[in-house]
Amino acid sequence: MSPTPPAFAPTVYQSFDSRTKKSTVAPRLKALRAVIAEAGLDGFLVPRADAHRGEQVPPGEARLAYMTSFTGSAGIAAIGLRKATLFVDSRYTLQAPAETNTSLVKVIETTQGGMPAEIGDVVPKGGKLGYDPWLHTPGEIKDLTAKLAGHATLVATDNLVDRIWTDRPGAPVSLVEFLGHNRAGRTAAEKLADLQKTLAAENVDATVLTLPESICWLFNMRGRDVPNTPFVLGFAIVPKKGKPTLYLNKKKISPEVRKGLEGVAGVADAATMSAALRKLGAADKRVLLDPATCPVAIVDTIKGVSDAVIVEKRDPILLPKARKNEVEISGMKEAQRIDGAAMAKFLCWFDAEAPRGKLDEIGIVTALEAFRRESDSLADVSFDTISGAGPNGAIVHYRVNSQTNRTLKPGELMLVDSGGQYLMGTTDITRTMATGKVTAEQKDRFTRVLKGMIAISMVKFPKGTSGAQIDVLARQFLWQAGITYNHGTGHGVGHFLSVHEGPAGISSRYPTPLEAGMILSNEPGYYKPDAYGIRIENLVLTVESSFPGYLEFETLTLTPIDLRLVDEKLLTEAERDWLNAYHKRVFKEIGPQVKGEVKAWLKDATRAI
Repeated sequence: MSPTPPAFAPTVYQSFDSRTKKSTVAPRLKALRAVIAEAGLDGFLVPRADAHRGEQVPPGEARLAYMTSFTGSAGIAAIGLRKATLFVDSRYTLQAPAETNTSLVKVIETTQGGMPAEIGDVVPKGGKLGYDPWLHTPGEIKDLTAKLAGHATLVATDNLVDRIWTDRPGAPVSLVEFLGHNRAGRTAAEKLADLQKTLAAENVDATVLTLPESICWLFNMRGRDVPNTPFVLGFAIVPKKGKPTLYLNKKKISPEVRKGLEGVAGVADAATMSAALRKLGAADKRVLLDPATCPVAIVDTIKGVSDAVIVEKRDPILLPKARKNEVEISGMKEAQRIDGAAMAKFLCWFDAEAPRGKLDEIGIVTALEAFRRESDSLADVSFDTISGAGPNGAIVHYRVNSQTNRTLKPGELMLVDSGGQYLMGTTDITRTMATGKVTAEQKDRFTRVLKGMIAISMVKFPKGTSGAQIDVLARQFLWQAGITYNHGTGHGVGHFLSVHEGPAGISSRYPTPLEAGMILSNEPGYYKPDAYGIRIENLVLTVESSFPGYLEFETLTLTPIDLRLVDEKLLTEAERDWLNAYHKRVFKEIGPQVKGEVKAWLKDATRAI
């Protein structure tokens, strides 16, 4: 393996250490099984989630990785006294077996959403399966209870993994930042007033917010409690009338936090929230909770022995947050321009270095982060960069570490999926690059992926249409060749928040109608196992169309698409026109930000075809 290029300082936001070891799986399974037996249970569930359901979790919440050595961002393990099974979706079917000890943990691919019925296989008929009610939602438990009916019983308990995790890291404590009007576009008081109108319309007395993106957006605050995502972790109780209360780790409750929320919300120690929930229940209130995201523990605490009514509705913040206001949109566009300049410098450097055969995956990540860090507005990367050389590009959510680091051979395809958390917005972009002679098959597959991305970029659709309805547009050209990809075509993107944001997206999992102001990724792909991966990703903004009652997408990302991989014969005139217009715009907006060889490279990379 070649060393990291000396021209770039080490990464700040991403490490390449192997986070887990297969050798730890056996002793930890043995220890947990002893605790399971002591608790009078036959098994225990270990999900990837924490109480806030975030894609990123603090180190002390990474129980699934601790137990199984699997480090993906989604999954659940069912650990019985004799059997253990790890359930992952299609993104991790290659990664999971590579990371865990498959002689002790069976890996099963399952669909995203819903609980796998096979969870019950780890316990005997009539057995008891324990779970931590802070880490599961009412929807999950209801679903799994039905699937286990007649076979096993679910039993709420404290977290058994925590009993054996003797060196478990403590809860994160980071500084809280408040956004000004120039970045948020609306005050917290204005957002709160809208939320309380919604609560009145739903005929509920209060709602409990558990998602950090909802809480951060509502109160115009950000933090650094988890990697890559500027979250403050906490909970909030918002009444139909009066001031809400924000519940935080007491170490975060500084004079600055109280001042930032002055006149808007009260602040209390998170340890006091259970008493407040019981008070809601004792008053027989109607409380709105999201069954897909709220922990079971919160529901149980409110209900207790009271007559409180739980109204199950989607988190009322999700939709307003997804509809970006003009200030947020302006910030997101500025972030794409800054990122576009960094990407131009990176791709120019990459094209010069790749043919020499000395680049490795870590060096590529290091260089890209260095170019992004040239901007003072970069706060973090928006996720660990996916840097897949050759066959590693076929691993959809591949994360390079010092053990897997691979040297890129000239002639191989290179897939880089990355993003930045800038103070004014979030970016997410994937580019697949040629490094030498391209095969006819590679050009065919790349062009079919490109045609799908262009189809989404150009589509006009009536209001009320969901991403689930247009997803097929991106797949049609691959289907014509008898191939496809096993991930969604697009996800929502937050404004200096989570790079993966609901409730809208472009896949069969997203029935929510698209609305103006929503920002989504547009990222079809193709993956040939043990050979190469192809993905092309831009961010798009949903806008009003020139056709009354219709919507369309405005592309935000400003980075060239590798023309060396395009089979022009496969493009229609309309597709060619779109690509040429896109590249003309990229050069117009990014060209003035770069100089010399980068500008010359950019001019050639955006040439008309």
